[in-house]
Amino acid sequence: MLLSMCSLCELAECTLRSTWLQRAVSYTTLGRPALSAAAAAHQRTPCKGARWGAGRDRRLPGRLMPPSASARRQTNAPQRRRTPRADRGGRTAPVLPGGMFVPCGSSPPAAFEGFTLLLPAVSVGNVGQLAVDLVIFTLDMPKVGYFYTDCLVPMVGNNPYATAEENSTELSINAEVYSLPSKKLVVLQIRSPFVKNKYRSFCQTLLSWVKSSRCAKVILLSSSHAYQRDDQQLHSTPLRYLLSPAIQKTAGDLMQRLNWKEMEKVAAYPGVNDAEMVLHIPGGGITTWLYSESCSNGIEMAVLLKFCSEGDNIPDALALVNYLNEWLQLIKSEQTSDAAAIPSQWKIPHSWRLLFGSGLPPALF
Repeated sequence: MLLSMCSLCELAECTLRSTWLQRAVSYTTLGRPALSAAAAAHQRTPCKGARWGAGRDRRLPGRLMPPSASARRQTNAPQRRRTPRADRGGRTAPVLPGGMFVPCGSSPPAAFEGFTLLLPAVSVGNVGQLAVDLVIFTLDMPKVGYFYTDCLVPMVGNNPYATAEENSTELSINAEVYSLPSKKLVVLQIRSPFVKNKYRSFCQTLLSWVKSSRCAKVILLSSSHAYQRDDQQLHSTPLRYLLSPAIQKTAGDLMQRLNWKEMEKVAAYPGVNDAEMVLHIPGGGITTWLYSESCSNGIEMAVLLKFCSEGDNIPDALALVNYLNEWLQLIKSEQTSDAAAIPSQWKIPHSWRLLFGSGLPPALF
């Protein structure tokens, strides 16, 4: 189909005007293009018969392209401005009363003033989390709420402490809170790892919640790599403790009477500067950072940890919770001739049967 002479003339006129515009552009010292008065006046007047204006697309000869954003700014053309999210009525994260703790259902927030907060560190072998499972299931602690946070990997599953079909369909998430007022104990169970670079935000929010809820003290159950022990740690018990300065006055003497071993500090630069000693807990997750922040903020915190390796860590969890029981006396331990014996009163959750999977199907053999 042949173009009419008028269309060809209009197209040629657009080409000449585009070339003239390119020559009229002068660059300022700041590197931005500035049009002369004549060129700017022409740019505000679109090419006759052209839908997209006077600019020609160099990549596709013969096609016209829409004016760029810089051209629209130069022509003072009205632009659509984005409305703030608050004015658009967009969905934002709810601001919860009391910080990150959310009570179950419509019940008011539980009062934890004077309580002992027990929580695990997501560390090597998940020893702290397994030990907290034993405490919750043995003491039959009811769930009172959960933690609303974006610092943990999202997770949902069935009730790990189910005892019958009635409560087996209850859902559990990544961070839940259990309480036992008779023993002044509140337990936070963490079931998923931290999102990258989010652990510091979680620790700061957690310590703020501890202050606002007026918990008496915090006990962190953790673990550390056994293969990174030094000589003095190899020749003693694999269990260690740490106390913040705020709790040293009340619990320091008790630790001495129990003959517990405090976590040793190591040289910051071995072989170079042995005078500077630092706390080093490899594989301990948030243990070191949370303990340091508690010391800086005057929070009463105790860390109980065990050296272990990856594998079947159920014996490590039983040893750690027995270590905790020597202090808090959560259950009555049976006196036996074996000093390392585990109290038979600890109840193992039924969910531990699938701790290593469901096993090999018999149809394979």
